[in-house]
Amino acid sequence: MKDPIAVFDSGLGGLTVVAELRRQLPKECFVYFGDTARVPYGCKSPQTVKTFAMQAVEFLLQFDPKIIVAACNTASSIALETLQEVLDIPVIGVIEPGAQAALKAAGEKCMAVIGTEATIGSRAYHRAIWRIAPQARIVAKACPLLVGMVEEGRAPGDPLVQMVLQEYLGPLKEHDPGVLLLGCTHYPLLREAFAQVMGPKVTIIDSAYHTAEQVAELAPKTTEDSKHSQSPTVHCYVTDNPERFAFLGAEFLQQALGQVSYVPLDALIGDPGGALGVMASGKAATDLDVIAEIGPPGDRGESGGVG
Repeated sequence: MKDPIAVFDSGLGGLTVVAELRRQLPKECFVYFGDTARVPYGCKSPQTVKTFAMQAVEFLLQFDPKIIVAACNTASSIALETLQEVLDIPVIGVIEPGAQAALKAAGEKCMAVIGTEATIGSRAYHRAIWRIAPQARIVAKACPLLVGMVEEGRAPGDPLVQMVLQEYLGPLKEHDPGVLLLGCTHYPLLREAFAQVMGPKVTIIDSAYHTAEQVAELAPKTTEDSKHSQSPTVHCYVTDNPERFAFLGAEFLQQALGQVSYVPLDALIGDPGGALGVMASGKAATDLDVIAEIGPPGDRGESGGVG
């Protein structure tokens, strides 16, 4: 894999960004890190989130990526500026693209923003929106249960999902918003449920598409020479339960992703060093055992107890 685009998230949610990147950059290769052993990030302290983000990036640097995408809204809101300051390659977050898209779609109407406790508490979306439109009206709501529901594999039609969304979104609907900005990359996996609860007059904005647009503008165009003759791939690395990640990832996205490998947490928290001062002393990518591989939906076999 030569010069991949690297993506990291706390778990499954960043796959929504990967899916958009693959659609817009079909000839590129991707490496994905999901910190499934420590998901969710949204209820953790800013310092902890920053540490986890740095460890994820240190792991990804071994693949020599040309761009790093912080697909996690929580990490984008807390750690993005630090990462951009210390790295000499582009680091793209999901906050600015989502904010810009929400502003464009809302017109003169109020914008409703939902996300994790950490993202909403950081007011990162407020700042991004108000930098462009200081008079914009914003209502925001933390939705701490939703990431866990997605990681459990609950579908949009699940009665528990519907009940929780009614509870979270009811107060926002009272403000008659023009858009609902999904401030977490896990949330698009429940998009149908959001649309049902909010109604047809509310535009659902998820930042995955718009983040992929920004990455596509930065990514050098892939040439057709022998250096890029390999088939586009996605190699996924997770810190816990790769079989579950493989099944749920393919189930939600209905497309093959490539390999899913297990990365022990010890590989992320080893001796300090490296570009960020916290370089992990983990194994090289070639030494990580591939213990699950995502195939097309029809080839996955049984779920193996995923629920």
